[in-house]
Order: sequence, then structure tokens, then C-alpha cells
Amino acid sequence: MLHGFPQTHLAWRHVAPALADRFRVICPDLPGYGASAKPEGGHEQYAKRVTAATMVALMRQLGHERFSLVGHDRGALVAFRTALDHPDAVDHLGVIDVIPAVDMWESLAGVGGVFGFHLYFLAQLNDLPERMIGADPDTFFGYFLDAWAAPGTFDTEVREAYLAATRDPETIHAICQDYRASAFVDAAHDSEDRQAGRRVKASTLAIWQDPGDMVLPFDPSALWHGWAPYVRTLMLPGPGFGLGWHARASDVPKPSSPSAGGGVRASIVRGARHRDRASPRPSAGYARPRNRKGSSPHGLCPAWRAVPDSEFRRLSGW
Repeated sequence: MLHGFPQTHLAWRHVAPALADRFRVICPDLPGYGASAKPEGGHEQYAKRVTAATMVALMRQLGHERFSLVGHDRGALVAFRTALDHPDAVDHLGVIDVIPAVDMWESLAGVGGVFGFHLYFLAQLNDLPERMIGADPDTFFGYFLDAWAAPGTFDTEVREAYLAATRDPETIHAICQDYRASAFVDAAHDSEDRQAGRRVKASTLAIWQDPGDMVLPFDPSALWHGWAPYVRTLMLPGPGFGLGWHARASDVPKPSSPSAGGGVRASIVRGARHRDRASPRPSAGYARPRNRKGSSPHGLCPAWRAVPDSEFRRLSGW
């Protein structure tokens, strides 16, 4: 499960525990975000094609040749690219609140671009964004947390965790590089694939929010049907595509779900039931104890033990 901007794996703190009753769940921080390493080099290193390859390598390190992949916002762009470039690895795809980069840039025209001002600002090919954001990162990133989420979505602790993860100048630079890659690399990759007729082979679910009175400059259903022949689209009731709901797509808990509390840290995942036929392997942030008697890959796993972040990085190769 891949988070969006300006979030970390913490965005899935309510969703992951609910899914872990049935699946092994892995929630990494995207490269450059949160506790993950910041790729060196130009913005080309943040292209979704590069990040997709990183995600596939991570999953293989953890014992998964095939897996389902869900992403929100920036994470959904990575998930889409992973399914497109690695069709043998992704069997089910879920994308939340996003459309492919090429379609997004083609759709932003006139006053519609006002609502996506950060897309243009963060993609500037100079250090102006880093310098301006670095002067007051809490105000910049806090704006999106507050403007994109309904009141009460984040408690004080979670909001502070998001802000703390974006204060580091290297993280600010990494986020800008991510957006530069979307503008100057990802859109070109999408365009080439569209012209070549490449499509997502995985069963796909595309979710977005009812925009209400706002008129979207694109038709999400039509766009996703063009990219994925086996797609189901779903529009959820609520306030505003990309505005009142965007940042809470993963953060908001279900009314019946217990709060995950403050125990979630970088890339923590808990697994209870395996979907794949491979032998159980350690999951990010949790390692499965050795079972000398063996166990069925489809049965319930023994208790998981928390491992340090350094051990997770060793297991995952990050």
C-alpha cells in the first residue's frame, strides 16, 4: 500500500490493521518520503518507472513475486506504473483519487489549474521551491493537510508526525524531485505507452470522490477505462475530488474500526493470513519467527515480532 502527498506510511494506520486480518500488508514510505532513503541524482531517479522497479524489488526481497497493489495520490501513480511495467507482478490494482500523469497535465487548463497550483510550483527546475518551502515547511505542508482533509481527520499527534517528516531539507528536495519527475518524465512515459496501446492487465479498481458542485476538467471513469480493460470505477459520496477529501482518503478510519493509536512507525505492517503460495517471509517492520515444524502458507501466521528500522532496511535492501 503506497501513500500520497504530503504523507507517509502512517496514512494507512486505520486501513492496514483491518486488512491484516486477511492479508499480509506492506506499507513502505515512498522513496524520498518519511524514513525512506532519498535517491541521489537528478529528478529522473524519482520517475515512477524507477520507483515501480524499486517496489517490485522490495516485494521480491520480502518473498512476493506476485501481489496486489493499492495506492493513493502519488502512491497511486507508482502503483499504476508498476502494474503497467510489471504485469507479471501485479495481479490486482487499486488507485485512489488520481489519474495518470499525462492525463492530469492535459486536463489542467484555465482556472482548473488554480486548484493544482502545487503541481506547477513543486516541479520548477530550480531551487526556488526548496528555498521557499524551507523558510516555513510547517505552513506549506500544513496547508495541504488542513485544506484537503475534513476537520478532525488528523489528531494532533498524527498531524505533527506528518509535519516532522517534511521538515528535513533533503525530504523537501526529494518531494520536489518527485513532482519534477511527474512533469518531465512520467508524463512522457505515459504518452509513449498510450500511443503504443499498452494497457494495465491487472484487475483494477479506481476510486475517486464525488466532486459535488465542482466541475472536474476530466472524466475519471472514461480515462481509467481507456487504460485498464478490466476496471471497476467507484465514486464515493463526500466533499470534493482533490479538495475536502483528498488527504483523508487513507487517513480517515471506518466508524467501526478501532483507532490504531501511536504505535505505527516507518513501514510497520502486521500480517495474519497469507495470500500467496510462497513460503512466509518477513514483512516490512515485522519479522515472522521461525517455525521449525513448518506451517501452511494459507494458514494463520504465528505472532509477529517488531524489528528495528535498521533490520527492516536490511531485509528490504533499502
